[in-house]
Order: sequence, then structure tokens, then C-alpha cells
Amino acid sequence: MISLRFALVVSMLLALAVVIPPNTVKSATPQIAESADKVVSLRNVTATVTEVSGEVVNNSSNAVRDVNVEILYSWRWNNEMHPGTDDPGRAVYHMIETEIAPGQSARFNYKPSSPLSARKDGHFDITVKVVGFTQIYR
Repeated sequence: MISLRFALVVSMLLALAVVIPPNTVKSATPQIAESADKVVSLRNVTATVTEVSGEVVNNSSNAVRDVNVEILYSWRWNNEMHPGTDDPGRAVYHMIETEIAPGQSARFNYKPSSPLSARKDGHFDITVKVVGFTQIYR
């Protein structure tokens, strides 16, 4: 009886292995910031309070997509010894959904949906970096 069950289970597994070939699956692996700059980098970045633009470059041998770019608007007080209480700084995450082939680049452009504060008690320090992406293995 046990050998009959074993034979039935083995034959079902073999049938599934024949029906679902392993080469039909494409893998997409999300990656995070620690390894991002080895695979995806930024170039020709221009950042102002009204617009951030640049290029995302794929440095890997696989395609990438869903590149997540962090745009950090850090508020710098004119008098850091006596900062105000209303810090207008913020972080924005902009997704570039285009698939980028190995060695290629894609342009991106971001304009804040609500304008940044125009104030005289400080200024914005804007930094842009890749914080995530999906690498496609084919």
C-alpha cells in the first residue's frame, strides 16, 4: 500500500515537471539602496525648488525597471543656532517605471505638485539618490 502511494506521488510530481518547464519563468528581484549604485546610477542631475531632472543609468548586464528615486528637500536655516519651529523640508519618492536595457539610460523629470515655501529664513538643500529598483533576469 505504501509503495502504491509512493509511486502515485512520484508520477504526479514527474507529470508536473514535464508540464511546467522551468525556463518559462522570468524573475524580477527588487533591490534596495545599499546595492543600488553598483547597478543603477544617476547622471546629469539638475535640482531646483521648482524641478528635478536627470538620467537613470543601468550599469548592469540585466534590464531594470521601477527605479525609485528619493528627492530630499532639506531645509537649512539661516541661523542654525536659533532655528524656527516650522521646518518645510520633505522627502519625495519618484518612481521611474520604464524598463531600462543593460547599458542604457532613461530621463526623468519631477515637478512638485505643491510649490515649496518661498521664505527668507533659510533655503533648501536638494539631494537626489536611487533608493530602489527591480532587476529583471531573463
